[in-house]
Amino acid sequence: MSDRPDELAEAGFPAPDTGVDDHAGHRQRVRERFLKVGGDALEDYELLELALQLAIPRRDTKALAKTLLREFGSFSGVFTASQARLATIKGLGPTTIAHLKVIQAVAARFGRDRIDSAQPILSSWSQLIEYCNSQMAYQSIEQFRILFLDKKNRLIADEVQQTGTVDHTPVYPREVIRRTLELSATAIILVHNHPSGDPAPSSADVRMTKDINDIARPLGITLHDHIIIGKTGHASLRGLKLL
Repeated sequence: MSDRPDELAEAGFPAPDTGVDDHAGHRQRVRERFLKVGGDALEDYELLELALQLAIPRRDTKALAKTLLREFGSFSGVFTASQARLATIKGLGPTTIAHLKVIQAVAARFGRDRIDSAQPILSSWSQLIEYCNSQMAYQSIEQFRILFLDKKNRLIADEVQQTGTVDHTPVYPREVIRRTLELSATAIILVHNHPSGDPAPSSADVRMTKDINDIARPLGITLHDHIIIGKTGHASLRGLKLL
């Protein structure tokens, strides 16, 4: 087993005390700047550098942060990358990968809590879009989720119903309605992502939305919208007058 401090830390062992930490001053300055100006004022690589420091306490993480951003394209892309892809990056071991995935889960829970409140979900549309972006924009395969709402448009459940390939997810309208009735929901919002990055709806997206709406309407279920999430933005079928 190597006795390098960073490799020992990655393996879950405490790093030996060499009495020298050449990067301590830099890390301290970045932390102090964060506490003074807040995360919004930091560059992506600086915030990611701080996150990596929590798992790699005795090594400069600035270069690693920049490498990750180049490899995955964005801050969100780093955290939504699969464990297998993260493991291909030199300098990332199981401990740090687990740490990144914990941060991703914490961010998702925080975003969910912001829309999962006593307020109608339609009154916090920007927060809803932000949440959906954080969950789906950088997924490498298509994912179809449903937000189930009560009669006051408050969130009952947020469920991923189907996952598919890079450009297709099988969606079965009757299964969507069956689950809606099981949860006693009176309204739904459909959401899926386009891994290509372009959120423009396809003809299949429009047709599937119409099929679900045609079944839902006679049962007193309101389909508020079908939102498509991409890296470059989002599209609303209702906003496009396709619903």
